Amino acid sequence: MVDVSQHTLVPEHTVLDDEEVESVLQEYNVEKTNLPKIKRKDPALPDDAEPGDVIKIVRNSRTTDIAVVYRLVIE
Repeated sequence: MVDVSQHTLVPEHTVLDDEEVESVLQEYNVEKTNLPKIKRKDPALPDDAEPGDVIKIVRNSRTTDIAVVYRLVIE
């Protein structure tokens, strides 16, 4: 079986701790529930991701070289 999360085209997904989440929410002046969502069953998510966690996704971008986005894990 293929592990999709290890494929070269899948960007890095990292679960943020509570302190990092608060920092992100303050930086963007949003509530956790206002973040874009990602389903728990998404194969790119780390195995330890649980509903309610915030995921940091770092991907390549043509315009900015690296793009960082955040997603809230839902069921």
